[in-house]
Amino acid sequence: MKYAFSTLGVPGMPMRDVARLATATGYQGVELRAHPEEPIHPGSSVSERADAVAEFAREGIEILTVSGYARVAAPGEDLPVHEEIDGLLRLAHDLGASYIRVFPGGGDEQSAEEADATAARRLGVAAEHAADLGVRILMETHDSHRTGAAAARVLGPVGHKNAGALWDVMHTWLGEETPAASHAVLAPQLGYTQVKDIASAEDKTPLALGAGVLPLADCVAQLAAADGGHADTWLCWEYEKRWYPQAAELPPMLAAGREYLEGLVAAARR
Repeated sequence: MKYAFSTLGVPGMPMRDVARLATATGYQGVELRAHPEEPIHPGSSVSERADAVAEFAREGIEILTVSGYARVAAPGEDLPVHEEIDGLLRLAHDLGASYIRVFPGGGDEQSAEEADATAARRLGVAAEHAADLGVRILMETHDSHRTGAAAARVLGPVGHKNAGALWDVMHTWLGEETPAASHAVLAPQLGYTQVKDIASAEDKTPLALGAGVLPLADCVAQLAAADGGHADTWLCWEYEKRWYPQAAELPPMLAAGREYLEGLVAAARR
């Protein structure tokens, strides 16, 4: 397994500090939140992108994902969604990232069938461009498609290797789907997995890994059983400090969080 963390947990931190933090705490990669309030986003200049690449290369840290906010199932015209995805794909290509993250975002203005069809249509088109740029689009289990089963309804019809799934274990749990059921349907399209922990379905304030109620051991067991010991399976800690400013600071917890995940992986493989 390889381990990454999301810059959602260290909002606004300069890229040099993010890269050094990853090295100091034993992580191999980072998931970059691509929002205008962050140092790197689709509006960043060529020189800003090059500087970010240099900072992470200097520390030997991989930029795993450009984490965007395009909503592929949202009602409305396709063009604005494709333009947003295009910006994310070009940023990921320039940074050497393997993935971009998108949301479903189906909302309540359309039926589930309409949302599925909209998302599949847009992802099918975008995946062709992603393939040209050497990037893969991952739709996160989130909002209107929070379960693995819901995500699979979209990704199955797309049927393109450059469109896949990002498993957010909190959302599948909130959708009352077991880790075994989630993994079974997501595995054919799975890019990687986001882990986190919370106190309850009512209190989603982020906690240290293992301090809450999410079935992290079961999720990791599914991944460990499936990956055959491959070193390119990623677990990413998404600590949502940006949305919960009262939460504890992430940097002091990072090393312990990685060790906790390593322990789960070791236990699953015994």
